[in-house]
Amino acid sequence: MRVVEFKDRPVLQEIITNLRDKNTGRVKFRKLLQRYGRYGGYEIANKIEYREGEVETPLGIAKGTFPLDKENVVIIKVLRAAIPMAEGLVKVFPKARLGFITAKRGEAPSFKIEVAYSNIPHITNRDIVIIVDPMLATGSTMEAILRKIVKEYGERKAKQYIVFSLIAAKEGIERLKKVEEELNIEITLYIGAIDEKLNEKGYIVPGLGDAGDRAFGTTH
Repeated sequence: MRVVEFKDRPVLQEIITNLRDKNTGRVKFRKLLQRYGRYGGYEIANKIEYREGEVETPLGIAKGTFPLDKENVVIIKVLRAAIPMAEGLVKVFPKARLGFITAKRGEAPSFKIEVAYSNIPHITNRDIVIIVDPMLATGSTMEAILRKIVKEYGERKAKQYIVFSLIAAKEGIERLKKVEEELNIEITLYIGAIDEKLNEKGYIVPGLGDAGDRAFGTTH
């Protein structure tokens, strides 16, 4: 599994710093998530395959660059926290097909995952599937989502599976590595920061709290 960490991207790190701040209100929090989704989306776009070609200008012929996979992107939002991030990502991939999935994590120590709803486009072996979820904690939610996508949507596996998150714990990354091997797929994790640990409730520490609650003004 390939891990791309944005630790050398000051603009993205500033966004994460403001998202971590407990004094950041929900309106600003949502806007920051959207901004992170857009700027992080450009990082993803820079890694997809391109071909060289030519384009005719009003005065002649110029060399050009054309993306090969930009029109074969499927963006899957993990409801509800991923909504603002995915809105930013769609600005980078406006022709992407969009999917939605709900995944609720149970209480410790089992952290059993319930996938109650999913509506995902048909996936082909030409597609790049981007799963958007701000926090990768235990990795149990992402594992359940990946297993469902690979087994139930599309006759063949996608060309690549991308997990696009804000903050991860090492436990979640290790779980993704095992899932990649078990499902025989290629996973790339794009992540803003890798934090120290998980607490007894499975939250990332220091993290930023519950991204969904902070974005939408709800509490649990």
